[in-house]
Amino acid sequence: MKTNVGSYDAGVRFVIGCCVVFMSVNGWGWWALLGLVPILTAACSFCPLYLLFHIDTEAWEEGYEARHNHHLHDKHGH
Repeated sequence: MKTNVGSYDAGVRFVIGCCVVFMSVNGWGWWALLGLVPILTAACSFCPLYLLFHIDTEAWEEGYEARHNHHLHDKHGH
């Protein structure tokens, strides 16, 4: 299974999922346990809906990193 969820996307999914699960503990009931879905998709780096709609945030992230070199230079500029 090819991954299609980038690291930034996974981070956002994890935070949102944790917030929703937290709400289930504080009165939203069983419906809020749907927060487990974004947590699991973040952990697996795979989203079935992304596959259906041909979205790949991991490829977008890799392309961005390839175009923008973010390596820090030492004090001599090397």
